[in-house]
Amino acid sequence: KIGVGDNCIVENVIIDKDARIGNNVVIKGGKHLEDKDEQSYVVKEGIVVIKREAIIEDGFILQ
Repeated sequence: KIGVGDNCIVENVIIDKDARIGNNVVIKGGKHLEDKDEQSYVVKEGIVVIKREAIIEDGFILQ
């Protein structure tokens, strides 16, 4: 089950199974982002993928 908190902006993002996104989170994928592989997400060619069972804390910003 996917959970997305209140007051979130999520654009160009794929959310994998059982991921949870806290409140007041802003994630805006796009070509301006560099490719990277973090513990809870990966950016590839501007698309942000929230990993399976990841927890994105309240107030997280990626844009």
